[in-house]
Amino acid sequence: MFSPNHTTVAEFILLGLTDDPVLEKILFGVFLVIYLITVTGNLCMIVLIRTNSHLQTPMYFFLSHLSFVDICYSSNITPGMLHNFLSDQKTISYAGCFSQCLLFIALVITEFYILASMALDRYVAICSPLHYSTRMSKDTCTSLVTVCYVFGFLNGLSQALLTFHLSFCGSLEINHFYCADPPLIMLACSDTHVKTMAMLVVGGFTLSSSLFIILLSYLFILVAILRIRSAEGRHKAFSTCGSHLTTVTLFYGTLFCMYLRTPSERSVEESKIIAVFYTFLSPMLNPLIYSLRNKHVIHALQQMMRGNPFHKNAV
Repeated sequence: MFSPNHTTVAEFILLGLTDDPVLEKILFGVFLVIYLITVTGNLCMIVLIRTNSHLQTPMYFFLSHLSFVDICYSSNITPGMLHNFLSDQKTISYAGCFSQCLLFIALVITEFYILASMALDRYVAICSPLHYSTRMSKDTCTSLVTVCYVFGFLNGLSQALLTFHLSFCGSLEINHFYCADPPLIMLACSDTHVKTMAMLVVGGFTLSSSLFIILLSYLFILVAILRIRSAEGRHKAFSTCGSHLTTVTLFYGTLFCMYLRTPSERSVEESKIIAVFYTFLSPMLNPLIYSLRNKHVIHALQQMMRGNPFHKNAV
């Protein structure tokens, strides 16, 4: 699967966020807490959606997959990072680096299109409420999610293969806390033009196409909401979109800053700080964003805490 040039490379060294031993111990505690909150919050969201009949709707179906992707996304990076905080040998094997790079890209792109699918769901719910149950049927939702996963993993595989087809014959120190494309490209001693262009094209296409779907959906939603005469009706219609818009802004904003530029020493250093936001904070905040202002999720959580998680709500 790999080029013969790679047989001499057994492992890479991850430089991480800092080389200060005291700060590493502090960061270990901080990121361990963030990881535990992320996994607990997203698992709780999945369990609530799967066990409460009132949450058996397309919107929550997509939200459960968003939570699943966030768990995988965070688990792909955080355990290794936590280990490196306490270890003198901050290494990752060649195969481990390949897997981490592949999964990271695949899960990011999958999340793009799950967020886009959620925007389409809100568009149909608000603009075509009478046809909502037929247009967003179980088969339709399953097909949309399947396309998101397949498209994400095909792109992740192709990008990882292009990256690890490069020759690494100098320093093997990756200036990041995980195996990210930009710092890996900077380590290559072979021609990186094809890989750099492919990264920019795929990154630009997936970001812009999924964001275009989201923005177009919300443009139609805005027009539909403005046609509602009562202020209460407008508020109720738009309130169902607030959490999704918050997640989109947080996730897309940071990724635009990182990937839509060519790798350089300065951009790689800046990307480490930006990566903290979408790698750790976004997966942690998503369950909070979708639950704190959502009466259905709050009600389901109350039912679970009362010891009746399989409570059947009236439709």
